[in-house]
Amino acid sequence: TAASTVAATVTVIPSKLGNLAESLKLEHQFVRVPFENYKKTIRANHRTVEKEVSSIISGISDADNCVISCDEAVQKLNSIVSRLQGFKRKLEEGSRSENLQAQKCRARLDHLESAEVDNLVEWNAIRLNRILVDYMLRMSYYNTASMLAEIGGIQDLVDIEVFHEAKKVIDALRRMEVAPALAWCSENKSRLKKSKASTFFWLFSFFSYSKFEFQLRLQEFIEMVRAGNDLQAIEYARRNLAAWGATHMKELQRVMVTLAVRSTTECATYKVLFDAKQWDFLVEQFKQEFCRLYGMTVEPLLNIYLQAGLSALKTPFSYEANCTKEDPLSQEGFRELSNPLPFSKQHHSKLVCYISKAVMDSENPPLVLPNGYVYSSKALEEMAKRNENKITCPRTGSTYQFSELVRAYIS
Repeated sequence: TAASTVAATVTVIPSKLGNLAESLKLEHQFVRVPFENYKKTIRANHRTVEKEVSSIISGISDADNCVISCDEAVQKLNSIVSRLQGFKRKLEEGSRSENLQAQKCRARLDHLESAEVDNLVEWNAIRLNRILVDYMLRMSYYNTASMLAEIGGIQDLVDIEVFHEAKKVIDALRRMEVAPALAWCSENKSRLKKSKASTFFWLFSFFSYSKFEFQLRLQEFIEMVRAGNDLQAIEYARRNLAAWGATHMKELQRVMVTLAVRSTTECATYKVLFDAKQWDFLVEQFKQEFCRLYGMTVEPLLNIYLQAGLSALKTPFSYEANCTKEDPLSQEGFRELSNPLPFSKQHHSKLVCYISKAVMDSENPPLVLPNGYVYSSKALEEMAKRNENKITCPRTGSTYQFSELVRAYIS
């Protein structure tokens, strides 16, 4: 008995280790998001330091080159000292911010290193909470996500602050304001180009990013036309849209026609430009750019994991009206989630009895009713014993004698 137990343990552990190794391969987003945020914080602090140092040196140089009285010199020195003190405070704040981001990176690496066979159940429970928080944040349930993270003690393992950054832009777009989105594009322009350049289709991806900012500019122009501010719209186009003519001339020409046709036009080509759904389109575009910037999946992790499981369960029978309730795909929500997935390729399919849920094989052969439905022999024999040798089809309600049934053979 002891030998068999040891043998079973030796067999199970490699299997669990293999599953654990495969699971860790899916944690790219988990590590990259805080790292990208860390780099962003460092760059922001670096820009602040350069700006402040340049300003202070310039002030000292000006003071050195001027012929001024003692009182004026003291006043200038006090001003420089005050700026140096403010600079010191900014450096301290920047250092704290960098340390906080570094702490989050360290916490996530430690969490991944803690994954072992012995604590796999607890580790997977934390992962489930992380996936649920990710889903809630993407669905804009920010308060619920924060509460779950706090209850689970996983604040350093989720990206609440990052999604709050996106929330400000999304909320502004839903209020039909493009300024925060344009500011976000300007702030992250180099990072967006760098992330695009790493893709295989570099040129296409670069213009994809450019078009997002271009669409924001177009929408701002459209809103000016809608408000009847034609002169302001023309000036705006000269200042902010003319540069896009080389790459987006057709879209630019189409939008400029709105100055003539107005927002009340019934022409479908131009009417759609004034549709409120254009703002929803911008929100979706921003979400895609935001996820790409931080190395996130566009789809929520919960959807991806569910689809991975559903892809193994999806069969043509799952979409029939008489699909068994035990099949997750009998539920509309799971069916919608599995729509883009291919059907599972079953090399060795099993016949399961609709009545008993038992597998039909040589020990429990299938029997065919005159109406064509198939059930296991054991289930039909029990039914016949209870009903004076009569069989009632659970799907159609038709009744037959047991002698009318024909055995089917599984090849």
